[in-house]
Amino acid sequence: MRARRYRLATMTNPASDSAPHAQSRGDEPAHGDHHLHRHDHPHHSHGHGHGPADFGRAFAIGTVLNLIFVAVEAAYGLYANSMALLADAGHNLSDVAGLVVAWAAVVLARRPPSTSFTYGLGTASILAALINAVLLLIAVAAIVWAAIERIATPQHVDAHIVFWVAAVGIVINVATAMLFHSGIKHDLNVRGAFLHMAADAAVSLGVVITALAMMAWGYTWLDPAISLAIAAVIVWGTWGLLRDSVRLSVHGVPPGIDVDQVREALANMPGVVSVHDLHIWPLSTTQTALSAHLVMPAGHPGDDFLRIANETLNYDFSIAHATLQIEHGEGGACAVQCDHNLSHP
Repeated sequence: MRARRYRLATMTNPASDSAPHAQSRGDEPAHGDHHLHRHDHPHHSHGHGHGPADFGRAFAIGTVLNLIFVAVEAAYGLYANSMALLADAGHNLSDVAGLVVAWAAVVLARRPPSTSFTYGLGTASILAALINAVLLLIAVAAIVWAAIERIATPQHVDAHIVFWVAAVGIVINVATAMLFHSGIKHDLNVRGAFLHMAADAAVSLGVVITALAMMAWGYTWLDPAISLAIAAVIVWGTWGLLRDSVRLSVHGVPPGIDVDQVREALANMPGVVSVHDLHIWPLSTTQTALSAHLVMPAGHPGDDFLRIANETLNYDFSIAHATLQIEHGEGGACAVQCDHNLSHP
């Protein structure tokens, strides 16, 4: 409600009343051909309204660290005959690929809009998040397959080597995950990278515990068995990332935004009698766009109205890119009223 009070207070500010009316301005038509584009980003925006932070260095450090560790872990996995180390190395390799994909998406998202991509390439971050989720699930499938084979045919494992290599893996993966921690609430792509590293740390921790158990009791079947348990944990943690990235990739309304509440907020603004053709979609994992037609019989209300409407959308709903069309409502219904029977899945 704090944001709503802010909006109403601004609307009643005498300074707002001084905005010129569209019908009295020679350079602005007064009817529904206003496609009013705003890019206001108030300092108090949050959620999807946050611009993408620069995680390029984090991706670079994480990629190099994990690539080196994959080579070391795979070599020691072969030497120690450890299914757990080899599975973890394979999982880490998929994460290196995921980091590279996410890093490329960050670079693409920084590219400015062009005549071919008028919104820029921010949607690359959505595709990267989706690819990351798929890579995680593929890695899990490989781990499960190899673990089942090893349970059927147990083999000797050098538990001491497994312990120390996995312990180093925990340190590397936790350190890499922390590089992305500050962006997990605002960027699905960064969240995917964080989940990759956190999952790797969990795998390494499981391998350490397994190594200790094998040293204590000599149960070599624990080596593949712990891989199955960790695979289940990874699937559980990845499901939300997969669900959200699929939703954004097909232009679904970003999680956390209620279309009915957005419609109500616009309809309650002074002079607005109805709202139609309302659409909300993601421009990237951090930016959300909106377009809507506002029926205002008194005509265009002036630039202050647009500024306040955009600040309200950004502050209340983290929608930082809004396009509003003003209509008088005369001469019948708008020809593009295509959202009046929206279903609620």
